[in-house]
Amino acid sequence: MFPTILVRRLGAAINAERHELGPALAGFALFFCLFSGYFMLRPIRESMGIMAGVENLQWLFTATFVVMLVAVPLFAWLSSRVPRIHFVSWVYGFFCLNLLAFAALFQMSDDNVWLARTFYVWISVYNLFVVSVAWSLMADVFDSQQAKRLFAFIAAGASVGGLVGPAMSALLVGVVGESGLVLLAGVLLGIALVLKTPLMRWREVGGAGRPGAVKAESSRKPVAGNPFSGLTRVLQSPYLLAIAAFVVLLATVTTFLYFEQARLVAERFPDRDAQIRVFGIIDVIVQAGALLSQVFITGRIAQKLGVRVLLAIVPLLVCVGFIGLALAPTFAMLAALMIVRRIGEYAFVRPGREMLFAPLDAESKYKAKNFIDTVVYRAGDALSGWVKSFLDLLGQGAVLVALVGAGCALVWGALGWYLGRRADEMSASDATEENGERRQALAGR
Repeated sequence: MFPTILVRRLGAAINAERHELGPALAGFALFFCLFSGYFMLRPIRESMGIMAGVENLQWLFTATFVVMLVAVPLFAWLSSRVPRIHFVSWVYGFFCLNLLAFAALFQMSDDNVWLARTFYVWISVYNLFVVSVAWSLMADVFDSQQAKRLFAFIAAGASVGGLVGPAMSALLVGVVGESGLVLLAGVLLGIALVLKTPLMRWREVGGAGRPGAVKAESSRKPVAGNPFSGLTRVLQSPYLLAIAAFVVLLATVTTFLYFEQARLVAERFPDRDAQIRVFGIIDVIVQAGALLSQVFITGRIAQKLGVRVLLAIVPLLVCVGFIGLALAPTFAMLAALMIVRRIGEYAFVRPGREMLFAPLDAESKYKAKNFIDTVVYRAGDALSGWVKSFLDLLGQGAVLVALVGAGCALVWGALGWYLGRRADEMSASDATEENGERRQALAGR
């Protein structure tokens, strides 16, 4: 009796039906492992970006974009030859080996500038790939109606990991060093890899691949297309092009704030361990706020008000914040805006963005989505990094940057409303079609 009541209450709390509870918890745990590992490494990345020179950050962003241009066709080539049920294993296995190599390199030398630059670029690639693949997996496992109810809870696993990761980084960096943190991140990535198996197994019986599901596709076949089909699929679809534009605006707003944060932290905290602790504390605050929002707010907004509200509300708040920064360009205002932007992205924008792909086919979920999440995102990073440097040369300080950022955020919000409305329409259409097929099947019995 007690376990049944507990299961019922837990399902009600996370907005899951009984048969969805196990997969939802597995998705939560998978994101917890990914993000706790990544957020242990994030403070190291930030300190290495400062070590490589704040004035060189735009070059590191450009280098990341160039690496993406090479990596994405290889990723797409692999997805065209490996069945989807095994694809995550290949990608995560490769990155586990990378983490082992970096752990060994940091053990030998942790103050090499070129190692710092290499790690900064690598982890910027690593983060986008492993997270993009994880969300592709979720969009493949759950259908669009399940995504609306469950993606917020699954994303909460990322926020819990984002709380645990920086806390572990701040506590353990003096004990195990940077190499030990990198090795521990590799172990967590391996656990995430193991969690993929029960999710793909459930997909075939209760998820997007179940018998009778709309747009069900076999996970035992590779994704259709060639190494460049992600690009061509985006160029051929106004909907995917709009998602790409949304991501570019997101990257622009994020980069403007990120550069200001790096500059101010470098000025106020010259010690490298202190920088790691400061970045870790900021991450803890952000993830705590995101977690509360994801558990109690996000899923219910998506289900009752639609994806459009998730994708529009945060850009509008950021727009107001940029105007406040223009009027009062202080560190306190910047810190507040950074916290609002990051909590909003993790709690609302990211789950909402992933819901946009749930009604689409496998090629869009894996190849087009990965192209947008990696190449387009890093292109936005690189371009906005150079724009930020140009604005700094004009000598107007944070005021001009804030005004440009406010304009970008306003367009970002309008585009989010349009995309969310389209996703809501497609999701409603799929639900109507599946209900019609069920009624036909029942009538034929």
